Amino acid sequence: MIILLWIRGVLARRFLRVAGAAAGIALTVALLATMALFLASAGASMTMRAVLAVPIDWQVQVISGVDPDLVGKALTDAAPVTAVHPVRYADVAGFEAQTGGTTQTTGPGQAVAFDSQYSSDFPAEIRSLSGTLDGALIAQQTAANLHVGPGDTVSVRRIGLPPAEVRIAGVVDLPDADALFQAVGLPPQAAPQAPPDNVLILQQEAWRQLFDPQQKARPDTTRLQLHVRLAHKSLPTDPATAYTFVTAAQHNLEARVAGQALVADNLGSRLGAVREDALYASVLFLFLGLPGVALAVALTFAVTASGGARRRTEQALLRVRGATTKAILLLSATEAAVAAIAGTAIGMAAASLLAIIVPGLGAVLGVNVPTLLLVALFGLLVGFIAFLYPAWRDARWATVTAARRTVSRPGAPLWQRLWLDMLLLAAAGLFFWQSASTGYQIVLAPEGVAATAVDYKAFVAPALFWLGTALLTIRLSATVIARNGALLRMIVAPASGALAPIVSAALSRQAGRLTIGIAMTALAISFATSTAIFNTTYNAQARIDAELTNGSDVTVFGTTDRPAGAHLAALASLPEAATAEPMQHRFAYVGADLQDLYGIDPARIGRATGLSDAYFSGASAAGTLALLAATPDGVLVSEETVQDFQLQQGDTINLRLIDARDHQYHSVAFKFIGVAREFPTAPKDSFLVANSAYVAGMTGSDASEYVLMRARADPAALARQVSSALTSDPSLKVADIGQAAHLIGSSLTAVDLAGLTTIELGFAVVMAAAAAGLMLALGFFERRRPFAILAAIGAKPRQLAAFLWSEGLLVLVGGMTFGLLSGLLTAWMLVKLLTGVFDPPPEALSIPWLYLAVMLGLVAASVAAAVWSAKPSAEQAAEQLRDL
Repeated sequence: MIILLWIRGVLARRFLRVAGAAAGIALTVALLATMALFLASAGASMTMRAVLAVPIDWQVQVISGVDPDLVGKALTDAAPVTAVHPVRYADVAGFEAQTGGTTQTTGPGQAVAFDSQYSSDFPAEIRSLSGTLDGALIAQQTAANLHVGPGDTVSVRRIGLPPAEVRIAGVVDLPDADALFQAVGLPPQAAPQAPPDNVLILQQEAWRQLFDPQQKARPDTTRLQLHVRLAHKSLPTDPATAYTFVTAAQHNLEARVAGQALVADNLGSRLGAVREDALYASVLFLFLGLPGVALAVALTFAVTASGGARRRTEQALLRVRGATTKAILLLSATEAAVAAIAGTAIGMAAASLLAIIVPGLGAVLGVNVPTLLLVALFGLLVGFIAFLYPAWRDARWATVTAARRTVSRPGAPLWQRLWLDMLLLAAAGLFFWQSASTGYQIVLAPEGVAATAVDYKAFVAPALFWLGTALLTIRLSATVIARNGALLRMIVAPASGALAPIVSAALSRQAGRLTIGIAMTALAISFATSTAIFNTTYNAQARIDAELTNGSDVTVFGTTDRPAGAHLAALASLPEAATAEPMQHRFAYVGADLQDLYGIDPARIGRATGLSDAYFSGASAAGTLALLAATPDGVLVSEETVQDFQLQQGDTINLRLIDARDHQYHSVAFKFIGVAREFPTAPKDSFLVANSAYVAGMTGSDASEYVLMRARADPAALARQVSSALTSDPSLKVADIGQAAHLIGSSLTAVDLAGLTTIELGFAVVMAAAAAGLMLALGFFERRRPFAILAAIGAKPRQLAAFLWSEGLLVLVGGMTFGLLSGLLTAWMLVKLLTGVFDPPPEALSIPWLYLAVMLGLVAASVAAAVWSAKPSAEQAAEQLRDL
């Protein structure tokens, strides 16, 4: 009965404090739960993207002389399989063709045989460029070397046998040539081998007629692989669990076929890389969200601590009436139970509602029940500790004398005497300098092969900085308020006018309470600011990364035989097209190294694609392009080529290019004028950029293989229009920036932060408004008696308002100043440390001005609401005097 009466009294007399504590717990639980759901959803999304990005899950190479059927049976027993197709390979000494009165030959290559159903299960392996797929197919580069097309005859120089002639039915592109021709069975540390430059694709029967004799004579020159597609629906959604599942199945297969076959686990390798990315993404997202969780917990403790004086008075009165410490703590526990249970329930309900609203979260809601239960237990624990710890601490000296002591001289906290804030900031600077000076890169891509190297010490500097600035805010705020100097009077003068000296003197007596209000407001604004700036920069760089990969909003990819530039006029006239610019894509030999060569118009290329200063070494993008335009024979070279060939700026480079007039490679002189680290559509290792006019003049062809297009609004809508306009030429490939964003598997920026951004920024706004308004409102509530006394002795409403508005203005100015500065520096530090996430790194922070304005406006509105609610009328003052 006593407990029920106590609960009723608490809800009647201290509802605002209980509701504030429950709100803090609800924010903690809701933010933690939604973050857990988002991370689970992000992991499932990364797994799905990884699976879709692997054209061939397994390549099982059958050892010569082993029955393929036995290996196939072991394969179906070891893993859930949806498709298995035999693929035969044969080494050839070269190819030869006679066209246009000339004879062209190539170096060694390979002949591959697929069955008739292969393309239906592995559609990403072959892309038709011209002709049909019924018959012998030749790779695009081989066709260019031999100057052949559909209907021409190619002589295949078999090893140890006479040449055989094959009539070409079509020209194709092999987008996944690296995996298709990989050497199965090499140790993991072995460097990847380049695919063959010359490839012929035959049907199974035609291959056997040509190469069965070679297989008998030279079995070392042929091989048989089984290309496998696993049952993706049976894979776990978490990348780490999926990786374990796939590798375990691979090991099972290897145990079953020991000595009979070798396995290339492409899916396992991809999931292994994604597993590391997912782990790092989890740490990154938690780092962004945990300050919000810590802020919500701190808000809960600040709410319960705000009633310390009243709590001590109540405990002293209970002690006078014979209550023991146990009884006092039991009553406090009932108050804690009300706030903790209500806050946890509200937080879980809010998280469930967000999971339904935010796309993708609902799918993982049912499978993360254990995690959500842990979050709920954490919320209950926070609620009970927030109430019971201060109650237990105060109960040890809860006497009437101590409770009635209104004037005290508290000493400086231990952390201030130890200068912990400055030590934390110094440590943050040291860790930041150490990480930044070593050139730490999170995503490594040697030779275009992505790998993730995680150094979790990179998070120490921002975390220490955040804590240090919080303590420094408390120190500086307390110093300014307690000293009652000119700065304090200047801050409150706009609200207090002539009463500024009196108001500042009154506020200086409440330095502890006001300092906590300023610190909580500053932390909330800092969290909102740093999260908003980082997420905006992250999303902006994710788009730049996708544009770098795709080339522009929409890019049309063609070949020298089928150039996309032939349709430039039609593409530029599309309603959704803002601009369309041609770009050459040729191949050039640098010594014996075949590299991509991009021919551009330096004066116009920037209209269709973004060119960051980070793309070029030693100069800005504008300066580099201007130099290229002024040097007709100039060429920009990748960093790898500069290192491999020991080039110096100004050197003459002789590149071998195919001349369209005789279809032969000829040496063309270029002048090395600069280094290009990145370029739209270019590979990550070796490439060249030159003037398209010079390339056209030296090769006798002005064909532009690619067209880069900038969309007026939606790139996907422009891509659909382009596809419709190019239906007559199916060899051209159309890709938009959205597709590229989903295919960038080696970059952490492939993870969509839109959902997390919405969640975190929504919570940040609520917490910023709550921290400022709620702390002020609770402070005003605790000081109802002084305000009532002032009103009773004749203080005018304007004079009372001067005290209230001055206090609100002080909290608002202090919180915004420290919060914005801390948030900006935290975001800059985080972006600087995580440069390796971005490709290219950002040139500057992206500031979400609208969001920050809305957030600060809501904070100011919450302060104004707290002040307006605290203004006592004459009737309220008399009632409050009777109650108090």
